[in-house]
Amino acid sequence: MTEHVDVIIVGAGLSGVGAAHHLQRRCPNRSYLILEARAAMGGTWDLFRYPGIRSDSDMHTLGYNFRPWTKAKAIADGPSIREYIEDTAREGGIDRRIRFNHRVTGMSWSTPDACWTVTAETPEGPVSFTANFLHMCSGYYDYERGHAPQFAGQEDFAGTIVHPQFWPEDLDYSGKRVVVVGSGATAVTLVPEMAKRAASVTMLQRSPTYVVSRPAQDSMANWLRAKLPQHAAYGITRWKNVLFGMVFYRMTRKKPEKVKQKLLDQVREHLGPDYDVATHFTPRYNPWDQRLCLVPDADLFDTIKAGKAEVVTDTIERFTQDGIKLQSGRTLPADVIVTATGLEVKLLSGIAPVVDGETKDLSAALQYKGMMFSDIPNLAFTFGYTNASWTLKADLVAMYLCRVLNTMKKRGMRQATPRIGAEPVGVEPFVDFSSGYIQRVADQLPKQGNRKPWRLNQNYALDVMALRFGSVDDSMEFSNPAPPRARVAA
Repeated sequence: MTEHVDVIIVGAGLSGVGAAHHLQRRCPNRSYLILEARAAMGGTWDLFRYPGIRSDSDMHTLGYNFRPWTKAKAIADGPSIREYIEDTAREGGIDRRIRFNHRVTGMSWSTPDACWTVTAETPEGPVSFTANFLHMCSGYYDYERGHAPQFAGQEDFAGTIVHPQFWPEDLDYSGKRVVVVGSGATAVTLVPEMAKRAASVTMLQRSPTYVVSRPAQDSMANWLRAKLPQHAAYGITRWKNVLFGMVFYRMTRKKPEKVKQKLLDQVREHLGPDYDVATHFTPRYNPWDQRLCLVPDADLFDTIKAGKAEVVTDTIERFTQDGIKLQSGRTLPADVIVTATGLEVKLLSGIAPVVDGETKDLSAALQYKGMMFSDIPNLAFTFGYTNASWTLKADLVAMYLCRVLNTMKKRGMRQATPRIGAEPVGVEPFVDFSSGYIQRVADQLPKQGNRKPWRLNQNYALDVMALRFGSVDDSMEFSNPAPPRARVAA
């Protein structure tokens, strides 16, 4: 038999567990399930197990708005974040609603029935569920495949090639020569950690990224926690960090050159006046055109300064038997090559929604308030900020969804559909972001409009006003009342 619930949440990571909490609290009479493809909760923080895995945002904003982060380190390691998610699920009884090893394969909406049919693969075979509302919290990238460009001569390399997304538990790099290919958040995390055991570590990058150091511990947060109740201290710290991030981002938009020089001056302070910052740490783009890389307590810079790691800016000509030959003619010897070359974006787990028999092309849809799609009913998705912590947006999306669900119930309607209406809307890219993982699939992603509510704010304060206090009727059509019950013959 097909099991029915009011809401299905797909994904038991940071977003899914948070969405379940808000649903339980704000819509206590709604039944729900979480379908999780993997055998454990945690999402990103369970999948990634490479050395040094950590957050690239502070945990006072990456943490939930309802559950304070109480550990001393604000830049937390992966296992601590996974534990935080697990504790949240266990304390709220959310863990009992998770169906593990359920990989969602399809979603089909029926207007007459006002429900989604969701199919999933399990170790025991295919199963299906029905739900009135579907909330996709499956992240934005492909868990099964990382971005792995093919380099000439890869088959000639005699050592080990590993992608960070699929780190082997038994990989021993002690005393080995390591080359990390990449310059993003994963690379700057791996280099200082692997340098503790490897004979040598080289970060090979085609072009630099902005790298910013900040303390691993937030001294003000720790002081407030000692003086105030947990929730009060957490709330103050959260807003302090949110406002600082908003001000900084605004500065990068208004005075990019000034901010750029400030960031590069900080790198020079760490590495010294003789280091070639222009070559190795000066990007071709302005700050926040792509995400900045955060390194806690300047660990990357300290490792480089101590001579335990080197940054090389060049392009790969080919892999050789014992390393990598560069276009400049230099050869980097290696026993282990780590291809920290990024992610493959896969929105909604790569599943195209089917509405009344019609397969919807998401690239032709407009995103609505960063959480739904034009003309697709009862389907929400979570996609965090590109310029701030993911969970800030995830919390707001989950709370707004509860407002929509409660409005539907109050009005006796079974369907909520974003509609563009008569007023024309200009079309723009899904996000204003130049990172490779976005640009590679830009033509496959939904679009955003040039006006609200079809335009992304990328601003937490504006989204608080729109999603917590704004009208739920803003370009939203509530329809499809429940049919009257058939009279029972006397």
